[in-house]
Amino acid sequence: MKKTGSQILLECLQLEGVETVFGYPGGTVINIYDDLMDSPITHVLTRHEQAAVHAADGFARATGKVGVAIATSGPGATNTVTGIATAYMDSIPMVIITGQVPTPLIGNDAFQEADMVGITRPVTKHNYLVKDVKDLARIVKQAFFIARTGRPGPVLIDLPKDVQMDSIKFEYPDKVELRGYKPTYSGNVRQIEKAAKMILAAKKPVIYVGGGATLADAPAELLSFAETVQVPVTTTLMGMASFPRRHPLSLGMLGMHGTYYANMAVTNSDLLIAVGARFDDRVTGKIATFAPHAKIIHIDIDPTSIKKNVRVDLPIVGDLCDVLGKLTKAVKGHKDELKALVADGAAWRDEVQVWKDEHPMGYKASKTVIKPQFVIEKIRELTDDDAIITTEVGQHQMWTAQFFDFTQPRTFLSSGGLGTMGYGLPSALGAQAAFPKRQVIDISGDGSFQMNSQELATLVQYRLPVKIVILNNNFLGMVRQWQQLFFDKRYSQTCMELPIDFIKLAEAYGANGFRATKPEEVESVIRQGLETPGPVIMEFKVAREENVLPMVPAGAGLNEMVLAS
Repeated sequence: MKKTGSQILLECLQLEGVETVFGYPGGTVINIYDDLMDSPITHVLTRHEQAAVHAADGFARATGKVGVAIATSGPGATNTVTGIATAYMDSIPMVIITGQVPTPLIGNDAFQEADMVGITRPVTKHNYLVKDVKDLARIVKQAFFIARTGRPGPVLIDLPKDVQMDSIKFEYPDKVELRGYKPTYSGNVRQIEKAAKMILAAKKPVIYVGGGATLADAPAELLSFAETVQVPVTTTLMGMASFPRRHPLSLGMLGMHGTYYANMAVTNSDLLIAVGARFDDRVTGKIATFAPHAKIIHIDIDPTSIKKNVRVDLPIVGDLCDVLGKLTKAVKGHKDELKALVADGAAWRDEVQVWKDEHPMGYKASKTVIKPQFVIEKIRELTDDDAIITTEVGQHQMWTAQFFDFTQPRTFLSSGGLGTMGYGLPSALGAQAAFPKRQVIDISGDGSFQMNSQELATLVQYRLPVKIVILNNNFLGMVRQWQQLFFDKRYSQTCMELPIDFIKLAEAYGANGFRATKPEEVESVIRQGLETPGPVIMEFKVAREENVLPMVPAGAGLNEMVLAS
């Protein structure tokens, strides 16, 4: 029996296990949307194409599955680019399907034509322009394979309207064979044995964990390895929640707004074990002074990430579950040396504890104004351990990373690499669609929230009970902080002078809203917001010029932190 291209597409999605997609219809995808009426796939209609991609991104991060978004050609497709770039920078498995003008019109500046293959080439793991319906099933199969294997990432399929309408007998490939693309999953045993010996010989080792640990679903292997060798663990923003924050070995986050003790431990270490991390500039600070005394073991599934930014003494390419499992077994095979490492490592752990005691993560409490850090702590206190927290980008994002003690993997969703304002709300939407019964909370600033506030309509329409926390300081806070510290308080275009009534905004969309203006109101507002059915805005009028500290100034080393007084 013959099927049209749009029917084939939806059949392929089902065969790949897709149950939910996010999107926005238009002329060149109208055939797909017509066939969706007869498909078991659930479609969530967002109010902007960028939000559809962020929602698919949030769905993917929360579940570990491939997120799927659909948009029409031209402006609909170009609206997806920020979302695609966000996913690409953070290695999120996604397939984005965009409509395209009929193939005879491509290149003729047709109505709503845009070269999406050219536009997205720098921000996709791979992309396709489908020119013949005969190739469609194979391309979809390849797209999902590429998106979810190796170092994950977004794949775009640009699907012309005439290809959607053409018919052919449907056959789905059983497997994928791509010449030149064969990710390495099994770590080299010799390299792993060398790593084990380096670890057992170290006096001041630190485990440095990036987002790859979450992407590989390796938190259990990471915990087993860390507890076996009793080595302190620090994470990046993207590695947050892959290692329990309350664990005795946890150092919290390192880098520009990391903990004092994490940055000092890395600076003074003699061995850095990098696990699924890419040594980006927000982590390393000044490269010349980063971990100056340490040898570096770098474990990653992506060989191009190794030695990209820093020197590496021992590379290991492979899946983190495989490598960490083998590495744990390898160190256990040297019983006497492991026993000595754990015993002798007590002095190093004591040294780290001194740094923790000298400069614990804290802030100056107030009885008169709401401190944003206090709000974050209260949210953690009153939410479930498996609550999914999303953030926008800015000060609130860093306060969440600093003061929310994550204990379970895939519970912190944030734009790390691209730093996309407007990510948090649609990402929360996607996570809530994936887990309707779990608490999902978007922690936002008043600036970031307005980037995609229209998605309140989507939440209300689909009865998605996302709770939105707005830390309102009437500033673009992070930029203002830099202007305060480095530009003599010349607050150029960072004051949000028009006061928005977020409670009325919530009510306009059919949601609920609550506001706290005093510290004593914070807990009651959070409780009320969490207990109220459906989407809720909780607005907190916080201290306007509170800064995120510690902070490593641009161009400085990790040990040159500006600390809270």
